[in-house]
Amino acid sequence: MAGGQERILKRRIASVQSTKKITRAMELIAASRIVKAQGAVQAAIPYSEQITKVVADLAASGGASESPLLNPRDEVRTSAHIVITADRGLCGAYNSSVIRAAEGSMREDVETGADHALVVVGRKAEGYFRYRNFDIDGAYTGFSDQPTYEDARTIGRMVAEKYVSGEYDKVELVYTRFVSAGSQEVVRRPLLPLEHEVVEGGDGRPDAEGGAAGASYEFEPSPSAILDSLLPRYVEARIFAALLNAAASEHAARQRAMKAATDNADELIKSLSRVMNRARQDAITTEIMEIVGGAEALSSGDADRKSTRLNSSHTD
Repeated sequence: MAGGQERILKRRIASVQSTKKITRAMELIAASRIVKAQGAVQAAIPYSEQITKVVADLAASGGASESPLLNPRDEVRTSAHIVITADRGLCGAYNSSVIRAAEGSMREDVETGADHALVVVGRKAEGYFRYRNFDIDGAYTGFSDQPTYEDARTIGRMVAEKYVSGEYDKVELVYTRFVSAGSQEVVRRPLLPLEHEVVEGGDGRPDAEGGAAGASYEFEPSPSAILDSLLPRYVEARIFAALLNAAASEHAARQRAMKAATDNADELIKSLSRVMNRARQDAITTEIMEIVGGAEALSSGDADRKSTRLNSSHTD
């Protein structure tokens, strides 16, 4: 029986060792991708800052816009939530944390008497909400770990059209913000309507000395028309920044989860090896006892036979 237990433990150890190789490889892959994803987040910051500055400068140059993207609704009847998760699992609580935050936001909508709409990014969010029979207005999958600006443009165009048409009265982003490789946080950020601060406080177009010189420029078409065309780009830029942050956070969460899995595999292998060694020692001890017992039985049998022969000879 001890030998059978030893074989079972050997198979378990081999299985855990195979799993450890997989988790270790996934840990290294995720760690290598964090650097690239973090670089993408940093590279997108100048574009986001510059488009914000251009929008503000246009407004300061007389481009006051009546764009519906800037106008809040008197009554919020439908609140849309863009929920950004991963396409794959094995990344700890990354997906569940975002989904939990989205559900909390939707509960707040219900408490205020507003309806809610869902635009999901990532297969995990789509599968979760579809399984629970939520209505999903849009599902975008297949790019969670490497999003492109075109992906953000597709999402931004859809939600902007629905906001302008009146189908949505408010749009919110729910995603994981990348702080560092060891720190990420789930955030909820309003997307539409755009804050009026975006188009206020600009300096006009600066001159060579850094001062305002808005009066020396002519715009073709008008500043308002340019501003109206830039506001959708600004929406796309914010969605793109959220996608990049989510991608970097996903890789960081997966790297930590796979490292924990690898460490747990190491501990399990050590524990199983100790149990197997004890089982092997028990088997060896049992075999030794059987051999000793057999030898003693043989010795006892020989002594009995000698005694019998001696008694027989004395009788004769």
